[in-house]
Amino acid sequence: MADINTKSIPRADFPEQVGISSGEIAAFINDIESSGVEVHSMMIIRHGKIAFECYRHPYNSESPHTMYSVSKSFTSIAMGFAIDEGLVSLDTKVIDIFPEYRPKKYDDNLEKMTVRHLLTMTAGKDVSLISDKTKGNWVEQFFSSRWGFAPGEGWRYISENTYMCSAIIKKLTGKGLIDYLKPRLFEPLGITRRPFWETDPDGLEAGGWGLFITTDELARFTLCLHQGGMYDGVQVIPEWYINEATGKQVDNPQYSDRDACCGYGYFFWLNDLKNSYRSDGMFSQFGIDFKDYDAVLAFTCSEVFEQKARDCIFRHFPHVFIDECENGSADAAKELSLSPLPVLDAAPRSVIEEFVAGKIIHLNKNRLLNAVGWPVSMLPMAVVYMSANRAGNIDNIVLEFGENECTMTWDEGKEHNTIVCGMDGKERYSRIRLGGIKFTAVSTAAWTEDNVLEIWMRPLESICERRIKLEFKGQNVTLIPSSSPPLSTIADSLKDIVKTFMPIEKVAEIGEKAFMKLDAIAEPPLSGKIV
Repeated sequence: MADINTKSIPRADFPEQVGISSGEIAAFINDIESSGVEVHSMMIIRHGKIAFECYRHPYNSESPHTMYSVSKSFTSIAMGFAIDEGLVSLDTKVIDIFPEYRPKKYDDNLEKMTVRHLLTMTAGKDVSLISDKTKGNWVEQFFSSRWGFAPGEGWRYISENTYMCSAIIKKLTGKGLIDYLKPRLFEPLGITRRPFWETDPDGLEAGGWGLFITTDELARFTLCLHQGGMYDGVQVIPEWYINEATGKQVDNPQYSDRDACCGYGYFFWLNDLKNSYRSDGMFSQFGIDFKDYDAVLAFTCSEVFEQKARDCIFRHFPHVFIDECENGSADAAKELSLSPLPVLDAAPRSVIEEFVAGKIIHLNKNRLLNAVGWPVSMLPMAVVYMSANRAGNIDNIVLEFGENECTMTWDEGKEHNTIVCGMDGKERYSRIRLGGIKFTAVSTAAWTEDNVLEIWMRPLESICERRIKLEFKGQNVTLIPSSSPPLSTIADSLKDIVKTFMPIEKVAEIGEKAFMKLDAIAEPPLSGKIV
């Protein structure tokens, strides 16, 4: 694929040339590997030049990567443009922008809530983390949700605050975030590819999540912030807004992790390190600015416990920064790399192949999961839990076998997909569309028992891998789903957040226990037959 981005960040000949220690990079990578942190990519920039860049196979420089809540920082900058252009102010009342949602009964809290409150997560509205995003009007859901506290009198991380900023941009300009940011941010950064951003049911960008960009594009954005809004000699983002947005505006005591309670700006987090802040997304997506060292780090990952990933980073930053010198080796830097992700190894083939090849496997739906809107999909739950268009109900599976490959075709609702899986210990790449999103599926397969076919499928633009086992007993088939990272680990990382939405202690205890069984509830075996 040709590089369709322009205004590329220049590259140093080797890390030491711009004051980055190759030895400390090696220690950083060793720390990542020994800690079990599944880093997908990293790019270190110092003095305006790329000092080091690497990707864990099969992730690469060309594929966009989901950013989760790093998306919020892009939405913040969109609001900065709108404020700078006089379309809205920090003190504008949100209800004045949406007067159609003003209730007949006077609501003092609603009349106090401003744009500033949205940007600082102090709005006070408690939209449930587990609310169903596939239904209804999200703006209406925001206004109808309960109050957790009066505006400005507390802090709680609510992604719908950011969605409301997306809705404000659309209300004031008639444009969604992508179209609004294209001439103001993306094009000045040399990003000519149109980024993908997940939307609400009406096609409006989610704002607080759902942006897919490359590591290079995240680096350009972070570098522009670091340079006070300048990029390629042009003032792209208003400097005054960056100073406010990335500075401490409020305390954020909701979390206990060291780098999660150092203060919050306008959809930016402050780090425990002095004069350092970050864009931060779930599963450890980071754009970190080290102001005092004239450096930035772009980082994509699949680590559920974000502080674990941040600890790895801050054990080596700022130690990685050294004086510039001409003693270094480009070849030595190239040897520094992340180990590839595991795949299914080649295994003996099964005689069952001849019996199942070309036949349709019909699977029964799980009634409980369909009732609550969480049908089992070839996309892990972590990919679709905030999506307006959830995939689900795997059905009509057809398997075909070649010399070193297995082809799997299946239906999910109106979507029909085919993946090719390597059976020789090497991945195969396929293009699929699930939940309305295009993915590159990286897949392997193997007979782990005479009657059990295992398939691993990684949607490359995301952070998870779907793993399924198809167990054959005569005409009967059982599909056993799992994912990596496992849902049990994700549930463990989110349990305290989920409890905050259950104000009654006994209910919170029950909810926590149920949530800790998320993998068993959300990924049950599905029974079926060969028909």
